[in-house]
Amino acid sequence: MKTQINIALAKRKLILKIEDNIFSTYPVAIGKPSTPTPTGDFKIINKIKNPGGALGSRWMQFTWRQHGIHGTNQPQSIGQAVSLGCVRMYNHDVEAVYDRVKINTPIKIRHYFESDKEPTDNPYKDNALIYTVKKGDTLWKISQQFNVTVKSIKTVNQLTGDIIYPGQKLIIPNIS
Repeated sequence: MKTQINIALAKRKLILKIEDNIFSTYPVAIGKPSTPTPTGDFKIINKIKNPGGALGSRWMQFTWRQHGIHGTNQPQSIGQAVSLGCVRMYNHDVEAVYDRVKINTPIKIRHYFESDKEPTDNPYKDNALIYTVKKGDTLWKISQQFNVTVKSIKTVNQLTGDIIYPGQKLIIPNIS
């Protein structure tokens, strides 16, 4: 059975695909701006049950620099950009993914995927642009630059917090 993991950093979502179909999606925490989650194509290179501590109930390593997808003892961090570059999941979610993947399962990590721009996800589809966050940007600065509210930017990008990072792609709604 062909299994793949896609991680959309801008949406803070892990998408588990089986036979090229979306099997399930899960909320995740990602790396903070100073220690971002790496983007690119990876494979699971190690799996550990019950690694303990901050790693929660499962560990799936995808870089030799010790980046991994793992559970957490800080469930309140899910949805935020707070890790040292790893991808954190709720323990019950990481256990479900762990049981469905093997060593060498491909992982694609992107700021966003083309499918993220489908009309069902973007209610402003006809009047929006994609903005790449620059160093020093804040949601408030971006909202002022494009004359939109911070709330509208957060809503359309499904952001739960105020943390953004350089290189992140944001949909900017044109609601004027």
